[in-house]
Amino acid sequence: MTTTVNQLLNGKDDEIYSVKPDTFVIDAIRMLNEQKVGALLVLENDKLAGIFSERDYTRKVILNDRNSSETKISEIMTSDVQTVAPSQTIDECMVIMSNNHIRHLPVLKNGEPVGILSIMDVVKNIISEKEFIIEQLEHYITDTA
Repeated sequence: MTTTVNQLLNGKDDEIYSVKPDTFVIDAIRMLNEQKVGALLVLENDKLAGIFSERDYTRKVILNDRNSSETKISEIMTSDVQTVAPSQTIDECMVIMSNNHIRHLPVLKNGEPVGILSIMDVVKNIISEKEFIIEQLEHYITDTA
């Protein structure tokens, strides 16, 4: 019972929150706050140019004493972005996230962004799958005892 990225996305809000590379950091931070998300896709002509996260903000703006109102997202975004396809499994996502120490994975279909997964999405799904397996085993044990 391995869940795919597509199955997980079907249970999530369809909205993809994004900014353009020339967006000022302060405006992106406001969007993160308003939407209650931890990362935004950076899109240029509807193509993924990078990702901007709270982690990028703290490490590349705050720790470097940069001005959020004068710094553009393109200056601090992560441009070498790990992505997944809708057909990949949630287990594969966990491996990618763990190996790369990242908390957000953009989902691309034919090169176009169709969603984003957070580490919480992945962990909740894995826990749910494990609980289902345990429940099935408990039923098997009690039915055969």
